[in-house]
Amino acid sequence: MRVNGSRSNRWDGERYGMGEFWPVPDVLAYLAGRWRVARSVRDLAGGEQGEFSGTTVFTAQEDGGLLHQESGTFVWQGVARPAERTLRFLPGPGGTADVRFADGRPFHDLDLTSGRHVADHPCAADLYRGEFTVRDPDHWRTVWHVRGPAKDLVLRTDYAREA
Repeated sequence: MRVNGSRSNRWDGERYGMGEFWPVPDVLAYLAGRWRVARSVRDLAGGEQGEFSGTTVFTAQEDGGLLHQESGTFVWQGVARPAERTLRFLPGPGGTADVRFADGRPFHDLDLTSGRHVADHPCAADLYRGEFTVRDPDHWRTVWHVRGPAKDLVLRTDYAREA
């Protein structure tokens, strides 16, 4: 399910620029390249918190899509571990993307033409709801709320383009 959002004057509660999200006419062109990643993970039920830091590289593929490869370090309960994930961003209509897991299973759609997008992903009995917001040509954010019988999490990820 896609719920494309309206313009807002907030960047996670903070004002920036003229108070609007930054529209992205072609999400694949925008994402291509290398990004610094900082993610916080909060378990709302248990109160635990963790952090991920690393990089995400979006590499062009022959099918016109992008391969998303993220790697870095995840710290949970004081223990640091290497972490990585791979996603595929396939071309969608009108500058959007169809985001897939590495094995090809559907994850969510992504339409940043307004600079903001909300997507849902059901996973067993849990629901992942992601909000994607673009601040400017070099900064964007995702916030995933995960709720269900097994999870009650908030994952906030900030991306900054590397030169």
